[in-house]
Amino acid sequence: MKPVMPLKWYKTLATREGRLDTGLFLIEGIRSIRQVAEIRPDSISELVAVEGAELPGNYPVRMVTGQQFAQISSAKTPQGIMAVVKIPRHAYSDKLPVLPGQRVLLLEGIQDPGNLGTLIRTASAFRFSGIIMSEKCADPFSPKCVQSAAGAVLSPWIRRTCNYPELVNNLQADGYSLVAGCLDGESGLDTFKPEKLIIALGNEAAGLSERILGLADYRYTVPIDRHQAESLNVAVSGGIIMYLASACRVSHEKHDTRP
Repeated sequence: MKPVMPLKWYKTLATREGRLDTGLFLIEGIRSIRQVAEIRPDSISELVAVEGAELPGNYPVRMVTGQQFAQISSAKTPQGIMAVVKIPRHAYSDKLPVLPGQRVLLLEGIQDPGNLGTLIRTASAFRFSGIIMSEKCADPFSPKCVQSAAGAVLSPWIRRTCNYPELVNNLQADGYSLVAGCLDGESGLDTFKPEKLIIALGNEAAGLSERILGLADYRYTVPIDRHQAESLNVAVSGGIIMYLASACRVSHEKHDTRP
């Protein structure tokens, strides 16, 4: 029989140390939990809910009072249900999946968890297969990041590691082209024509490191009126670039006349 954990144990999953010790994190809200249950049903180990909450799937449930739930919730307005979820096995490793997919996002030093979660959600929406993160990125399984990702945090594979440049090298050796989002690049759509792409986005203030810029096959700049705004938020510019990469891929597939 599974031991009943004290309520304060759930609170530790809001800390990085607690997540690393247990290999678990929390997702709050019925919509996000439903999405995880659909994509990765085996990742949910337990639900914690108040009486009357909708319970998706056939998972173990711990019922608590509203006051108890508020004590362990990280949300400003708790929705009365959370899921205890397993962190994917290789999320903090430098081991690439056997099949990385054709579109990969590289994030370097994205420290704001809200921006990071939004980028994860956007990457999922545009069918990017995976995300490589530097070790200076926010923790993708922190409460604010998970909330911003809105249930999409387990959709792409994730690798958060200090060895991210080596992962880029490995992918490039396998035929991937690296497109660096920066302020001094080109704005032509030919940038996104290669069949296998890595889209790189850098720190909100400093941008990409010279090391990653040096590895880039292309540099892309979102064309904006810099008299009106000097730059875009990284999540906004990332969304535009990922859309263009996705749209160019679809267009290429439609016009591919190979038998």
